[in-house]
Amino acid sequence: MDIKQVRCFLEVCSQLSFSRASQKLHLSQSALSKIIQSMEEELGIKLFDRSTRHLYITDEGKAIIPYARKLLLKMEDFMKVASEQYQTTTGHVKFGLPPVIGSSFFPSVIAQFRKAYPGIELEIVEEGSRIVEQKLLDGQLDVGVAILPLDKEKFEVKPIIERKLKLVLPNHHRFALQEAVNLNDLKDEEFLMFSRGFSLYDRVRDACIQAGFEPIVVQESSQWDFMIKMVSVGNGICVLPETVCEHVHLYNCTAVDLIEPVIEWNLALIRRKDSYLFSAMKTWMEFVSVSLKNQQENT
Repeated sequence: MDIKQVRCFLEVCSQLSFSRASQKLHLSQSALSKIIQSMEEELGIKLFDRSTRHLYITDEGKAIIPYARKLLLKMEDFMKVASEQYQTTTGHVKFGLPPVIGSSFFPSVIAQFRKAYPGIELEIVEEGSRIVEQKLLDGQLDVGVAILPLDKEKFEVKPIIERKLKLVLPNHHRFALQEAVNLNDLKDEEFLMFSRGFSLYDRVRDACIQAGFEPIVVQESSQWDFMIKMVSVGNGICVLPETVCEHVHLYNCTAVDLIEPVIEWNLALIRRKDSYLFSAMKTWMEFVSVSLKNQQENT
């Protein structure tokens, strides 16, 4: 059995269609069918039921899916090790980056890295922190940034940034002139929140519950600038990272400290615990750590 067979099997399971899977894999449908058939013959079991108009995964096929996923990850790591040239000047790194974190800290870091290491292809995948974590576990990313705390049994974690969240209000709001606001004082306010794929959704909601109330969420979004604009026209309030809050005055809004509780926003570079740390990935992670440390020292 080879890596191509395993990848094809998992794609057919995902799509439940040979035609859709063949398109995703850039194979002809007949070629894909032959690959699956040879895999079935090799294993001595039927993986799919093709006897009806719809494609079904057999019980035997379902039983091996989790093992096939693990095997694919191991095979991909093996290929990386086998092709490793023990140099840091070439390679391909898939990097998961939540949009808010990306816009706050990474534009200059990415530009400087690409200039310093033109032979390393850095592929940026923008997703919320929770999705970045899942894609790392699924082997779709090599390294990513996520919000602490994290499951250290699943991830290698390297803290890189310590910040906090602030309350964003329209300038005419009753709390806009205060230096700090107790979170419990916001129990009757309408909140604009990051979408549920973002750790910030959980972080803000959990803090509100800790303060004694369930937040009234009137809108979810993946875009911090959209939320600020909504706040500026009186459509609720929002809680954002302090780095983003540097821009709120441009929208006739004010950023105020939150207390009781203070909501921390601490970030880390993460990779899957059992993944192979190939040289291009190691180079990128070290570059990020040094660059962000320098950023913090200069602010």
